[in-house]
Amino acid sequence: MGRFLLHIITGILALWLADKYVSGVEFTGPFFIISINQGGIREFFHSLIFVGAFLGFLSFFIKPILGLITLPLQIITFGLFSLVINLFLVWFTDKVFPELAIVNFLSLLWTTLIISVTTIFISAIFPGARKKFF
Repeated sequence: MGRFLLHIITGILALWLADKYVSGVEFTGPFFIISINQGGIREFFHSLIFVGAFLGFLSFFIKPILGLITLPLQIITFGLFSLVINLFLVWFTDKVFPELAIVNFLSLLWTTLIISVTTIFISAIFPGARKKFF
């Protein structure tokens, strides 16, 4: 359960950093309609939490399966193909949630790099989860 929570926290943090620092990445609307609208910040955090949790869910369950399927490519590219897997997961998350808008490939690439760096940083903070994390 702890590793799953780390994946979700990493997804939320990485998407927040991408929204803050990458031009072309933004949350455009609320995930769900709240009866009393308190402003854009509340909807932003709701969307960020749900989209980041979905990305963490994909990273926890789907990424190991994709890594196993693409193992020969990962061996040939010395593990750099995992960046392509991350890129696919972020693209898929962008297509599933209309609240997340990634406008071009360069923004998608920078978002993927931010997710990879955030993953390395989080795995350095929690060394017990390093073997099994991402």
